Amino acid sequence: MELHSIIVNATILTVDDSNRIVRNGAVAFNNGVITYVGATPEDLDPFDEVIDGRRRIVLPGLINTHGHAGMSLLRGYADDLPLQTWLNEKIWPWEARFTDEHVRWGTGLSLIEMIRTGTTTFVDMYDHNEAVADMAAPSGMRAVLCCGMIGSDNQNVRDRKLADAVSFAKAWHGQADGRITVMLAPHSPYTCTPHFITQILDKAAQLQLPVHTHMSETKWEVELNVQRYGCRPVAHLHKLGMFERQTLVAHAVHLTEEEMDLLADCDVRVSHNAISNLKLASGVAPVPQMLARGISVSLGTDSSASNNNLNLFEELKMAAVLHKGTTYDPLAVPAETALRMATRNGADAVFQPDLIGSIEIGKQADLIMLDAGRANYQPAHNPCSHVVYAANGLDVTDTIVAGKFLMRNGELLTLDEERVMYEANRMVGQLMRGD
Repeated sequence: MELHSIIVNATILTVDDSNRIVRNGAVAFNNGVITYVGATPEDLDPFDEVIDGRRRIVLPGLINTHGHAGMSLLRGYADDLPLQTWLNEKIWPWEARFTDEHVRWGTGLSLIEMIRTGTTTFVDMYDHNEAVADMAAPSGMRAVLCCGMIGSDNQNVRDRKLADAVSFAKAWHGQADGRITVMLAPHSPYTCTPHFITQILDKAAQLQLPVHTHMSETKWEVELNVQRYGCRPVAHLHKLGMFERQTLVAHAVHLTEEEMDLLADCDVRVSHNAISNLKLASGVAPVPQMLARGISVSLGTDSSASNNNLNLFEELKMAAVLHKGTTYDPLAVPAETALRMATRNGADAVFQPDLIGSIEIGKQADLIMLDAGRANYQPAHNPCSHVVYAANGLDVTDTIVAGKFLMRNGELLTLDEERVMYEANRMVGQLMRGD
């Protein structure tokens, strides 16, 4: 039986519609659901467990809306290369050798990093998805899993990939007490034929699932789409009917004004992967312009092979400061907006806005606690400012999903960190030896 728990004496950033900051505040939760948000009550007798949040900031768990968890095995393997060189000559040849075991332990490594740095929900697009799910389910994290389907010249291969994705969706959507959900994911318009994309969209419609894809990440990709199909990726995907379904696109770096209008009209969600895009020299997405149009822009790390970590607090600060520099406007992305991108907009991106993303009664108790007693939080002028501009993911002391502690006082509770790191390094050793 789950305890009716309450965190007291904390600073609460609700990230709700009113953006409340509750000092000496409390959050209670029971059976995974938030039951109280407000000032610390005088009478704590109704609660089974009282958690002292003194010198802690409590905020919604961060939501990482684009990544490839199994690629942690490739961290540091190939850096400082253009995207297509990086993919074609380095990443894809190694990934072709991955087995379920490689992906299982690579995923485990990523889950540990995300739990330790305050991410409670993540979107993953990859292969060997049963291995991803088998690791995600016992970790306690909330996961949105996608079989990343890269098209092939072989129709039989495409049919098999789609059949596998459908089978995976039927098996895993709604599993782990609803923590695991599924999207269908054509990798990108440049790696999938139009016919293959429409086949995937047809299956998504039948299964009533959202779709996720890479889009307009590089100038090269946009120009290739024009050469092949006579239009840019946004118009191409729109013509194919993708935006008739709930759609999350990653990157959206190279967009025109008209394309942003179309994405807004179609209510397409965008995952902003600033650090990966900068490291691969892909460019800077026009985030302020998208936000001004009402597009829901969230934050993603992409993989730890192109980032090279999954610390979403780095993306949070980057989102707030990068666009100030590119627009010469200090108000381009204020701290409150950046924090919303990491939480509320992330919930929009995974089409669960009524479930997660803010601290409100009736929502899931997906919470993180930061050690605000550290020097980088002093003096305590503005907690939201400190979370965005001064905090680091390693300041996270506690990570809670659906009312369950995945990390408490810095101790991981659901994953064997030592074993995961050992197995991940063993997998890399096999690859290096050519086993």
